[in-house]
Amino acid sequence: MKYILVTGANGGMGRKTAELLKKQGFCVFALDKTVCEAEENVIPLQADLTDEASVINAYERVREVTDELYAIVHFAGIYMLDSLAEIEKESFETSFRVNLFGVYLVNKTFLPLLKCGSKILITTSELAPLDPLPFTGIYAVTKGALDKYAYSLRMELQLLGISVSVIRAGAVDTGMLNVSTAALERFCTHTKLYSCNAKRFKNIVDRVEARSIPPERIARKVQKILNKRNPKFAYSINRNPLLLMLNAMPQSFQFWIIRQVLK
Repeated sequence: MKYILVTGANGGMGRKTAELLKKQGFCVFALDKTVCEAEENVIPLQADLTDEASVINAYERVREVTDELYAIVHFAGIYMLDSLAEIEKESFETSFRVNLFGVYLVNKTFLPLLKCGSKILITTSELAPLDPLPFTGIYAVTKGALDKYAYSLRMELQLLGISVSVIRAGAVDTGMLNVSTAALERFCTHTKLYSCNAKRFKNIVDRVEARSIPPERIARKVQKILNKRNPKFAYSINRNPLLLMLNAMPQSFQFWIIRQVLK
């Protein structure tokens, strides 16, 4: 029996991935702040990934079952849209603690269970290698940092025979998109600097999210990556053509376009 740790396992992508991996014969440790009932080959683990003691406790529970993990698959994260000029300090810090620090803490804590041939998959974002748009800054910066962290980690862990890959996913039809839309609506209501701009940006976000894909596609991508002997570093899925076109333009032209659209 091979064991896989999935973080954010109670969310849309994590849940579908755990279900698929279970069908493929893996035993899944389903880690999240809120957990579902245990079932055959799915072991729920309750943990706060921003709290070291909580993560260590989850590690000890895994150690009671196995001394080796075939893979760690990271889905835990928050999708926040806000203004970098107005975002509250607590929200700014929380974004980094969940999207970056939590991944680091899990990898560091569970590293003793990874052997030569083990894999780490980290979900970043299609925005990670792109220039951020207005009001996506906090999300893009944390995911960009996570993407760079993953690349650096791959450089190091390849020396131990452990592969690290990222999934740069575009919009996925999960509850996270609903939460982000609600947050953007609150921002549009409360911002004192960008009221007109924010409402126009919300229309853009709605069109982007309309091209979302089901979480099952992410689950199948994870399965394919785990089956590869030598996975590559980055896998992109559901990239938005308008974002790609904008990013291909000179930065001065990008700034001009955004001013014309949102000002």
